[in-house]
Amino acid sequence: MPIPSNSAANGTTSPRPKILIPEKVSPDGLALLQSSFEVDEKRGLSAEELQGIIADYHGLIIRSETKVTASLLDAAKKLKVVARAGVGIDNVDVEAATKNGVIVVNSPVGNINAAAEHTIALMMAVARNIGDACASLKAGKWERSRLTGIEVKGKTLAIIGVGKVGLTVARAAKGLGMNCIAYDPYANQKLAAAASVKLVSTLASILTEADFLTIHTPLIASTKGMIGAAELATMKPSARILNVARGGMIDETALLSALEAGTIAGAGIDVFTSEPPSDGDSSAARLIAHPKVVATPHLGASTVEAQENVSIDVCEQVRAILTGELPRSAVNAPIILPEEYRTLKPFVELVERMGALYMQHFARTAHSTVLTAGAEGSAGPAFSTDFELAYEGALAGLNTTKPLFAALVKGLLKPITDSEGLNVNMVNAELVARDRGIAVNEQRRRQGGDAEGYSSSVVLRARTGASSAAGTGPSGQDEHVIAGFVSNNTPYISKLSRFSTSFVPDGALLICRNFDSPGKIGIVGQRLGKAGVNISAMTVAPVDKEIGQDEGKDGKNEALMILKIDREVEDEVIKNLINEEGVLEASVVVL
Repeated sequence: MPIPSNSAANGTTSPRPKILIPEKVSPDGLALLQSSFEVDEKRGLSAEELQGIIADYHGLIIRSETKVTASLLDAAKKLKVVARAGVGIDNVDVEAATKNGVIVVNSPVGNINAAAEHTIALMMAVARNIGDACASLKAGKWERSRLTGIEVKGKTLAIIGVGKVGLTVARAAKGLGMNCIAYDPYANQKLAAAASVKLVSTLASILTEADFLTIHTPLIASTKGMIGAAELATMKPSARILNVARGGMIDETALLSALEAGTIAGAGIDVFTSEPPSDGDSSAARLIAHPKVVATPHLGASTVEAQENVSIDVCEQVRAILTGELPRSAVNAPIILPEEYRTLKPFVELVERMGALYMQHFARTAHSTVLTAGAEGSAGPAFSTDFELAYEGALAGLNTTKPLFAALVKGLLKPITDSEGLNVNMVNAELVARDRGIAVNEQRRRQGGDAEGYSSSVVLRARTGASSAAGTGPSGQDEHVIAGFVSNNTPYISKLSRFSTSFVPDGALLICRNFDSPGKIGIVGQRLGKAGVNISAMTVAPVDKEIGQDEGKDGKNEALMILKIDREVEDEVIKNLINEEGVLEASVVVL
């Protein structure tokens, strides 16, 4: 959901959103941001220094060194997005980011080719003893016989994880004449077949067949330590192991023991459990020093091209998020197709305002002024409310409506969240709703909007145990209804409970319920004029014809009068409107 515009309500320009970059980002990536945002490059910050300044920033762009912890996110009250220039997000507390409504994005495609090529490079280096040979020659030795290697043609490359990097490795290996097998419970079978990769059903099966084993999965609970002593014991003594993905998936102590025992022939390792590895006698340090190991310092994505690609990718995504658009690669938000988002975007604004309209006009909260003839100053009883949000017409056919759900929660909670500094969006809306006890039942109805003359509409129903001037829902519950549609990207309210209307929910609105009789508009206009309140637009809303009138006092019908006014009005002004000559009920809402 968009962050606030840079244009303030009084027409002045508010400060530009700020982006903090504590690690290296390419100049071309920075150029994408500097024209619209205030960009601060501050490298070498300690964790304490970062936490001390993060509250000022809307965006944070990192690589692998910066740790984005729960405490850092709690301190980042303005933060909208954390962008990781790379694939892995191990250094970001995604759960805490989600709770705080911070979108986490990465760049899963920018370094695919670089990581795949580095895998092939390590494989060839291990196969031909390149590391050991280079060290031997530099030491003045000439050990051709000892350093005899093997060819990869005809060998079996076993791949754990056939996502984009795994498949790219497979294609390159096929070009070298290798046979490729893979284990991945979530593999796309058609893509694997197109790359001539044979999928096997168990990890155990792939280990026994492997001449070379390469890992291309994220580090999660199920993959941490997945290759340990037991797994290594099932492999051929001539097998070689490669890891350009994430440290921690291979038990470094077990691998070292297998290499020293000669039960594994070699390894090419680019990533380690702790980076940089600790000095001294740690398993990682001893692996790096082992003559059968070719080790590199996490260089999988370290090419000029990859660094440029991921920098531009994440900077484009940060720019999109901070201008109210969608990212391509959000880790903790649904992926929404651009054409669907174009359809959803004006409805996001509509639904948020419907939620705010409900809270201010119907809910009788402390954040609204609702006065009724015969019960002046009544704040109304507390009650629990169940919401139904129905998407009608073409809107019902979209793949996801999460932005609309989030918009409703944001609208309902706006007075509370504004004071708490909580950002509600599609990242954390479900968590916020659950924590606040908001129950929303989403419905899709393909029929609906067309009958009213527009292709899509949204209907919000709120069922409560207490109300005034409302309809009655199932099981004796009182029911409030707000319906709306979008025309030329402008949101309109088409129904307020039993009243049929058409107005733009924007700015300060005075909503009056009155008997539908001559002179009411004049009385309201005259009294507002005396109070110095200007009316810029007005809509009269009769009772919906399908519902029919409930005649009030002296057989008079009721109607709503919706006035757009130039400012909020004082309670005394509203009280002056409510009497026998004026209106029955009046409320001010600000949208």
